[in-house]
Amino acid sequence: MRSFTYERATSPAGAAAAVAHRPGAKFIAGGTNLLDLMKLEIEAPTHLVDVNRLGLDTIEATPEGGLRIGALVRNTDLAADPRVRKEYAVLTRALLAGASGQLRNKATTAGNLLQRTRCPYFYETAMPCNKRAPGSGCAAIGGLNRNHAVLGTSDACIATHPSDMAVAKRALDATVETVSPDGTSHAIPIAELHRLPEDTPEVETDLKTGELITSVTLPRPVAGVHVYRKVRDRASYAFATVSVAAVLTREGERIVGGRLAFGGLAHKPWRVEAAEREIGRGAEAVAEIVLAGAKTTEHNAFKLPLVRRTLAATLAEAAKG
Repeated sequence: MRSFTYERATSPAGAAAAVAHRPGAKFIAGGTNLLDLMKLEIEAPTHLVDVNRLGLDTIEATPEGGLRIGALVRNTDLAADPRVRKEYAVLTRALLAGASGQLRNKATTAGNLLQRTRCPYFYETAMPCNKRAPGSGCAAIGGLNRNHAVLGTSDACIATHPSDMAVAKRALDATVETVSPDGTSHAIPIAELHRLPEDTPEVETDLKTGELITSVTLPRPVAGVHVYRKVRDRASYAFATVSVAAVLTREGERIVGGRLAFGGLAHKPWRVEAAEREIGRGAEAVAEIVLAGAKTTEHNAFKLPLVRRTLAATLAEAAKG
């Protein structure tokens, strides 16, 4: 591990300014992703700004009837919160499907949203990767890419975003709240937080240099059946091959509407609102729209039928209540 300096921030704006004004600086909270990347020399920050004592670790009701989740709320605490379990159950289920209990005890709300891809070529520094070393190429294209993206890809990158929590929050229409180095606050719809790779896969979000996530706000609860279905290579501690976060409206034993977001398919949580208008017609009609424009490889073409089957199973589970 390379040497670095360290400071403990005393205010959100101060933390943002410390990172913005010092080249090579990074925020650190739970460190469940950053420290691994530092050990592998994929990330080499010259300065770490510790944000753990900023008081951003509470879950509070909003005047609009939703919830404001502090950026430092640990995944375990968020999943276990009675309000989340009762009114935003898809979020609890997504969190419990991710990582191990030990990691959830450390991982934070903001860190989960900002974790970097688990593409094996990104983690192997001997291989070219445009996300790790812009302009070097993408070894995943033409390589072993079974778990890579089939939607929103580019000639520069076919990595997927690994977060389960982000997929659920996309289905819930969450808003990400931030503070800039000058102290101004911003609200970013989660749909606009993560970027598709295009020609700059190393730029993963629309956050500016030093901009610090302070909370994530959920709107008023949406009535319906909440399901999070995750297909993965093993039963635990594995990232999604395909996942579906669903909040669905049921009439009798028939699903007539709702929201759907998908993981494991793209560089960001994938939601197509036009497809949701077809939910009453069944999984095949929805999948046809969701998968429009999909670009597969020799190794990951199986994801297209897998999406259809996973979606059909999700709707069937919801129909049973």
